[in-house]
Amino acid sequence: MCRNIRPLNNFAPPATRSEVQAAALQYVRKVGGASKPSQANEQAYATAVAAIAAATQDLLDSLVTSAPPKDRDEEAAKARARAAKRYASA
Repeated sequence: MCRNIRPLNNFAPPATRSEVQAAALQYVRKVGGASKPSQANEQAYATAVAAIAAATQDLLDSLVTSAPPKDRDEEAAKARARAAKRYASA
């Protein structure tokens, strides 16, 4: 999985449309093999991003969990702590 695609389920507040769109874009870039498609492929990328964003939003809307929603700030702090530990100079 792309490292830039973050889990979007079970957050308070729920994932925004722009977060879903960004995840879809990252996915299409990874699968397509180019971060900036050629002019000939721009429409194919845009179509794929729209379709994947719609499918992702449908998935998020359909998921059910009994776990309490995660706090975005707490999860971001945990991620920063993991990164600091991982990339600490030896």
